[in-house]
Parts: sequence; structure tokens; C-alpha cells
Amino acid sequence: MVRPGPVTGHRDPGDAWVDGEAGKFWGRFGSAGLLVFDADRGVLLQHRAIWSDHGGTWGLPGGARHQHESAVDGALREAWEEALVPAENVETLFTSVYDVGYWTYTTVAVSVVTPFEAVISDPESLALEWVPLHRVDQLRLHPGFVTAWPTLRKRLEDILNS
Repeated sequence: MVRPGPVTGHRDPGDAWVDGEAGKFWGRFGSAGLLVFDADRGVLLQHRAIWSDHGGTWGLPGGARHQHESAVDGALREAWEEALVPAENVETLFTSVYDVGYWTYTTVAVSVVTPFEAVISDPESLALEWVPLHRVDQLRLHPGFVTAWPTLRKRLEDILNS
């Protein structure tokens, strides 16, 4: 099993695996990821470091939530830590929750209101790229994102067409 890379500084108690009937998941208090959507550039995807869980796949900047942290706050914090996504440059569109009973993953979809350049800011990323909606499923995606993407894409397209 591949575990997250070395942690420097203070380790949050949320940085732990949870295990149950549905499997093992990262984030004692759940996890959250930020689906950053820019109408001109597409969605911001992270090419995950090889050493990470499902390394080498593409997914969303995100990770374990801290204790008492909302999913939105956790996703924004993680996206800042991993890709320097400025919270003041985005606005929340919707959230989508995957819940196995003892663990949740919340996708927080946001729209870019002020353009910015994403920057790799920690060792969890091989690359960050803006990918048009119609090209996302052509990449080797994280298994959880593969499952979630069709519904997330439809919701984004509905917003674009409204």
C-alpha cells in the first residue's frame, strides 16, 4: 500500500487512514477536493505524484479535512496548499458528497471569478493543467474521479447552458 509522502511540520489528526466494510480511505474526518472551473480554460486537474495513493492518475487538488473543518474550507485549504488556488478568486457553485457511512469525500465545485495561474506548491503533484470539459475523460483519472466525473460534468454543463 502506498501512503502519503513525508509530512513536514505539524501533522493534523485528520491525516490518517480509516478502514471499514467499503475499504480504506484517507482522512479521519473525511476528505474534500476542489473542482475549479473556468469557462475559458476548463477544469484544473492535478497529475498525482507517483508515490501517492493511485499515483500517476489525474484528479482534483484536495485531501484530508481537519477536525471541525467544513468540506468547503478543507477543499479550499488543500487547493491552496497544493496548487496556490486563491480562495478569493473563486466562488462556490455546488458540492457533491460520496458517503460510505464512516467516511465522506466532498467535491466542492467552484467557478473562477478572477483568473489566476495554478502553481505546484508541494510534492503531491507532477503537473497541474487546465483541461477542457470534453477532454477530461481522455486522461488516466483517479478511480474515484472516474466514477464521479460524468455527474460532475453534467452539472457544470447545465450551469454553462443556463
